[in-house]
Amino acid sequence: MTNLVLNNIGFKYPDGTLALENLSLEIPQGQRVAIVGQNGAGKTTAVKLMNGLLKPTTGEVIVGEWNTTSKTTAQLSRKVGYVFQNPDDQIFHNEVIKEVRFGPKNMGFDPERIEEMTQWALELCGISQYAEENPYNLPYSMRKFVTIASVIAMDSDVIILDEPTAGQDKIGLEILGNLLKTLESMGKTVITITHDMEFVTDHFKRIIVMANRRIVADDQAIAIFYQEEILKESMLKPPAVAQMAALLNIPHAVLSKKELIEYIKSHHQSVEKV
Repeated sequence: MTNLVLNNIGFKYPDGTLALENLSLEIPQGQRVAIVGQNGAGKTTAVKLMNGLLKPTTGEVIVGEWNTTSKTTAQLSRKVGYVFQNPDDQIFHNEVIKEVRFGPKNMGFDPERIEEMTQWALELCGISQYAEENPYNLPYSMRKFVTIASVIAMDSDVIILDEPTAGQDKIGLEILGNLLKTLESMGKTVITITHDMEFVTDHFKRIIVMANRRIVADDQAIAIFYQEEILKESMLKPPAVAQMAALLNIPHAVLSKKELIEYIKSHHQSVEKV
């Protein structure tokens, strides 16, 4: 089991910038978690501590049975895979299939498993048809899927996705949603940083809100997006459905499009009867 535990973490960058302080968090294996908050809240710093790209200034990060301070990033990548926000910071091969194949090959998988994981990741990310293409000939949204495929092909227990919805259209968002469900069904932990609140409410039961270098809320969407104090401190806007529900003066919390439509239909029918 690869549970993630951050115990009283603090992190300060070499220039003296304090990015995190007194942050504690536990994520059991198999959970699907969204981390949200404005830029500078400490989200990316927190997840980079989980895979060893950064080491805590104070406190400890435990990945499974490992303390990250005693392991290299390469060792930790066997347990925690991290997809960068900008795909151009991650891609370095001139063919998509080479990029995706590199991870499992570097992990020492046997040739049959390398091919199996590569093809599976390409298909899951909807980019099989681009296998022989140069990644830099693909649009930004597809390059994002190339980097996602290259990480999930390594079969790590924990997958971290940094802003995966950036630049995605409706089809891309559907692929991401299916990908999250598939990984969860395999017992993978999926941690996603995103500014897309609609994507959060559609796909995540547990939401961690960060502001001012700490966690200000850790709960379900319905308990977060209707709390003015949390939204104000984290400078988050509720998803469009919740904003519409507020404009319509719906007397209860609404986060799904289906529930909003049903309320409008029933209210319209009631008005017609009158």
